[in-house]
Amino acid sequence: MEIHHLLVISVLLSLVLHGDGGITSSYVRSEWPAVDIPLDHQVFKVPKGYNAPQQVHITQGDYDGKAVIISWVTPDEPGSSKVHYGPVQGKYDFVAQGTFSNYTFYKYKSGYTHHCLLSGLQYDTKYYYKIESGESSREFWFVTPPHLHPDASYKFGIIGDLGQTFNSLSTLEHYTRSGAQAVLFLGDLSYADRYQYNDVGVRWDTWGRFVERSTAYQPWLWSAGNHEIDYMPYMGEVTPFKNYLERYTTPYLASKSSDPLWYAVRRASAHIIVLSSYSPFVKYTPQWRWLDEEFKRVDREKTPWLIVLMHAPIYNSNEAHFKEGESMRAAFEEWFVEYRVDVIFAGHVHAYERSYRVSNVRYNVSSGDRFPVPDTSAPVYITVGDGGNQEGLAGRFREPQPDYSAFREASYGHSTLDIKNRTHAIYHWNRNDDGKKVATDEFVLYNQYWGKNIRRRKLKKHYIKSVVVDWIAS
Repeated sequence: MEIHHLLVISVLLSLVLHGDGGITSSYVRSEWPAVDIPLDHQVFKVPKGYNAPQQVHITQGDYDGKAVIISWVTPDEPGSSKVHYGPVQGKYDFVAQGTFSNYTFYKYKSGYTHHCLLSGLQYDTKYYYKIESGESSREFWFVTPPHLHPDASYKFGIIGDLGQTFNSLSTLEHYTRSGAQAVLFLGDLSYADRYQYNDVGVRWDTWGRFVERSTAYQPWLWSAGNHEIDYMPYMGEVTPFKNYLERYTTPYLASKSSDPLWYAVRRASAHIIVLSSYSPFVKYTPQWRWLDEEFKRVDREKTPWLIVLMHAPIYNSNEAHFKEGESMRAAFEEWFVEYRVDVIFAGHVHAYERSYRVSNVRYNVSSGDRFPVPDTSAPVYITVGDGGNQEGLAGRFREPQPDYSAFREASYGHSTLDIKNRTHAIYHWNRNDDGKKVATDEFVLYNQYWGKNIRRRKLKKHYIKSVVVDWIAS
């Protein structure tokens, strides 16, 4: 039986690495209408109490996972920016002081957004925290990641293009039952830019309350999409990302970035790099220079899993947003191959697609292969832009299916990446199937660093055996 299981996994690994003909799913689901949930729905309920903290969300607060940034909004007046916290429920031995700000967007006046850094935390520890504003207070908890280690196991959720429709709610409810410990968010949060005037700010507020059921309890690592730009000159609003940057912060300074839209963190056994598809990235720009240095800081002996997040996908065979990632591919793909990135997650296209390991780095305009070719040093590219927003699904895939495309389907859903150890992780894409979560695309992801070095191959048999046994048992 064990030999049979190993053969099954061997076939799966071969398919991931080399491909054997792509699959275009014929599944068509009956979706809820792609319209936003009404403002009076309970999912947008305002917490009880005068000026009660709302829209609570946390993200990683440093480079190595020993800090979190807790953010929230008080709607009527500033109140306190302090967070009381500790490892025992109801007993808060520590207190951290944050800051607050507010802003206007057209004639909309925001509440007071607070950001508070909790640093010096212990790894692998559950912390309880309380936010107060006058007589109103709310209590939550979070769990810190394990110590940085090549065999630290950790489960990430991957969500993109979420919005605030009933399809979005289905995705969020399915995700909260997945057992994942943190979210890699691929951009396009609220879709408030689909509104005008004061309603833009209102829909940023409703989205913050909508996702609080998850964001208050585990870190969401943010990346920005085109729907965060909010460039609206007809309203006199011409500062890109104004709403987003006021509300959602990132630990960019910890990774020596000059801008919160691109940054990096290390968490458990993963090194995660977040790029901005809508900021300058060509040669000599700040983002290009930063990424050049960040790749050199990656230590695969300590954090073997190298993951990149972006919004616009590089390899996309959907008619929607076709080739929009081409300029970033030209700028960065050689580095993705050189540094053996394991997987790149993107959103933007409202469908799901996974590639084989391919690259197009041999083409140099005057010579070389003009098409993507199999490349075992290249990442797997996965598009998870199917969170459920009001623009609906992108159901028109290009035909014939390109050789680089392994699986594609126009359905709503989310993904999980369950890192088991330094050599293997189990990946799932879960379709929202009429209210049920259905695992539709799944495979074992083989680490690019530990799997490619001859010196480490003696580890291989032990680790693949343990992963296969655990996976089959689950």
